[in-house]
Amino acid sequence: ACAGLLSKMAESLTEEEDQPQESAASASSNAVLYILEILPTIKEAQSQHGLRHGDYQRYRQYCSRRLRRIRKSLSFVHGSKHRFHQKRLTVDVINDSKFLLLPLMNAERAWAYAMQLRQQSNTESRKRFHMVRRLKKAAAHAVALRQLCEADICDARTKLEAQAYSAWMSGNLSFEQREWQAALDLFKEASTIYGKLASALPTEKSLYDQRVDEIVPNIRYCAYNIGDGSADIEDLMKLRMTAGDQDLLASKIDEVLASSRAQQAEKMKEIAWRGKTISVKNEKVRVFVLRTLESDQEIVRAETFAQKMELYDSLLMACKDAQQIVKEELKADADKSKKSHKNEAQMANMEFLLGYISFIRLSKTINRNQLMAESLKVRMESGESGQEKATKPDDLVRLYDILLQNVTDLSEIPQVQDDSELLQEVGAQNLAFRAHRAFFVAESYRYLKKWEEATALYDRVLTRVASALEQCRKSKGTVLQEALGRLLDVEKQARGRKCVTQASAILEMQELEEKMGAVTVDSSKPLLDRLDEYCEDPSLLTSKPSLVPFPPDFDPIPCKPLFFDLALNHVEFPSLEDRVEKKRSAGGITGFVKGLFWGSSSK
Repeated sequence: ACAGLLSKMAESLTEEEDQPQESAASASSNAVLYILEILPTIKEAQSQHGLRHGDYQRYRQYCSRRLRRIRKSLSFVHGSKHRFHQKRLTVDVINDSKFLLLPLMNAERAWAYAMQLRQQSNTESRKRFHMVRRLKKAAAHAVALRQLCEADICDARTKLEAQAYSAWMSGNLSFEQREWQAALDLFKEASTIYGKLASALPTEKSLYDQRVDEIVPNIRYCAYNIGDGSADIEDLMKLRMTAGDQDLLASKIDEVLASSRAQQAEKMKEIAWRGKTISVKNEKVRVFVLRTLESDQEIVRAETFAQKMELYDSLLMACKDAQQIVKEELKADADKSKKSHKNEAQMANMEFLLGYISFIRLSKTINRNQLMAESLKVRMESGESGQEKATKPDDLVRLYDILLQNVTDLSEIPQVQDDSELLQEVGAQNLAFRAHRAFFVAESYRYLKKWEEATALYDRVLTRVASALEQCRKSKGTVLQEALGRLLDVEKQARGRKCVTQASAILEMQELEEKMGAVTVDSSKPLLDRLDEYCEDPSLLTSKPSLVPFPPDFDPIPCKPLFFDLALNHVEFPSLEDRVEKKRSAGGITGFVKGLFWGSSSK
């Protein structure tokens, strides 16, 4: 059926190329075929509405809004505000390609909700049952879309895309329900169809090839669970690195790896470190130790910097949890009032185990910081900054300060202090980091064009590299052997940069001398008038140097006018005596009585 649909689609595409223009009469006589590019439509919507950052809730809300807009534009709403009346989508109802978007958006909304519940099920186990129900609903909507497209209303490409989309969605449901054979068949069907579409549509080949690459890890995982011998545990670790944003596959692989480690942890009862063997009773601690042994291979398999950093972060979180478990057990043993000889021996083993876990944690932290330093070196040498700020030597200086602090903490572990060989390795590592730090401090001064300071610092780098190389050659550890190669590179770079710095300083001095030779100064001027101009004037050393102009020149200054009122003494002012009120003298008792009864007369 798939081959027949592909042949029909190829024939229709050929006919469209041969006859690009058709008459209106022939178009009206033929049946209308609706076209819906399912995979390009959903990929564009997912990239623009949240899935680029893994935000499934935002994408689910977008699907709900788009469903409402489509229903209103098609006048296909379920009843009115006051009454609900469900309308079923059938082939007879469809008169526009937008009708096919309804089951597609319903399936995408249910799938996005299931993926959101998948993220929440890590902390709430009951969310998984709700997630399975939403996946069933998504698969049902995808099957409904496939049935609509299988009618004679869609072109061949739409039928194939609907068939592949339905198979992929149903495969996700079977994958979550652990029906491995059914999931394998459905994923293979979807992969085959998408592969054929990629070959038939060269303009969108990359999109369909990407979909096939997403399905292949699911197929390999299903084959592993069926037990046909085509996959092993190492393949699962590789699949975990290529799972990417596929939350279903990543969670399943993590479950299998965790169960595998748990089975191996049951067999492991004790660990050996630095010539001493101790028993480990806690299961979580044993699982962590097994994960630590596998971590180096996982990091080597990781291809990108982000994947390696993610592995380091998850490993350090597990290390922190294991360290906390051992501390709690050690505290519980210490709180016992009566301590027997057996209990003291158990506490000694627990302290040794705590030191071992602390050593692992600091060692992995150092490896992580070294990986960051190497990435910053590459970015600084290539001059790539991207959207972030440009990398400077000061950034690496701060990072090596952190590394030096990590090495100091490592040397303070009691088990490391008791082991002279291990303490010597830690000391050599400290010297190596100091040499690297001094190199980047010199680089920062070189960027500032401080040639003398940079040259002195490069000499110090060479001194510290020599002492670090001497200590590393005495040790047989693999870590220090790797550090040996880095030190040789630093030594080579320091020698070259020192020569460049010295040459730059000489060139700068020559340019300065040329500039000073070109300077001409008028020695006839007094020194006070040419303080900003440097010149070797022999006349200044004589008994009568020309320091200031003497006698000083007169400078014109503006006059301040003085005003004198000369007419004031010759002005005669008019008399105002008749307007001045005169004071009356008291009139005795007669005047008082007269004023009391008849009032006083004023003139």
